[in-house]
Amino acid sequence: MLIQQTINGLALGAVYALIALGYTMVYGILQLINFAHGEVYMLGAYLAIIVLGALTAIGLPEVSMILTLVITIAVAMLFCGAYGAMIERVAYRPLRNAPKLAPLISAVGMSILLQNFIMLAQGKDYKNWPPMLSAEGLTVAGARVSAVELLILFTSVILMVALQVFVSRSRLGKAMRATSQDMTMAGLVGVNVNQVISVTFIIGSSLAAVAGVLVTLYYGVVHFFMGYTAGLKAFTAAVLGGIGSIPGAMAGGFLLGLIENFGASYISSAYKDAFTFLVLIITLILRPAGLFGQRSIDKV
Repeated sequence: MLIQQTINGLALGAVYALIALGYTMVYGILQLINFAHGEVYMLGAYLAIIVLGALTAIGLPEVSMILTLVITIAVAMLFCGAYGAMIERVAYRPLRNAPKLAPLISAVGMSILLQNFIMLAQGKDYKNWPPMLSAEGLTVAGARVSAVELLILFTSVILMVALQVFVSRSRLGKAMRATSQDMTMAGLVGVNVNQVISVTFIIGSSLAAVAGVLVTLYYGVVHFFMGYTAGLKAFTAAVLGGIGSIPGAMAGGFLLGLIENFGASYISSAYKDAFTFLVLIITLILRPAGLFGQRSIDKV
């Protein structure tokens, strides 16, 4: 059913959008693709199982499911935000003035490092988590929206709106936009560039952590390699919307989720991942700047 597939696609796209925001924010300031970002999302998913397991052991879900979810998301955001700041401080800041290839290699190295650390710490096998939320939800025009899908859509939209307001209205958000336009001039007028970049990594990593928690609740399965594919798809969403554009990352995530879900439902689920990279190729050929991006102007 068309409406049902649209709802499923929007829920999937919301997850891609949350991850894509981290890519687009870092690129907007540093002109760097943080290839370790997908693994931060994977870390958030594993933290969801660990925290949910601990809270379930003390019986908190039976007392308040809302409090359980809030604590789980908060812990994942704090932990992954700190990890994101550590990545920036250790792997990227020392290479800020190095040739562009150096931080790119460092990003790939951080991705492999975290991936293998999780594999050694948690094992190679898939980790499963039983459904926690009720299967019942809302019925919209004959289509069912489950409680998990409602949670994903509601949480994602709230976080995206909050991020947009933060970047456009807050003092730190203005500093982020100034740093994105000209890092040197921003520093000359009193902007703490290192602080702005660290905060950018923290925010992007926190959003990826939320995506990891939501995916765990949705699918109930995590794996140490899950961040690789999700990271590539979220990167595609950022490119589709216009990398460096926050509204573009949001729109690109939702659009990619719809394309992937419709392609898997009406064409073939065997080529589900192929649709994502087909979108990337077409975007790079027809509109390299993305839907909301602007053509770059070389500075003399």
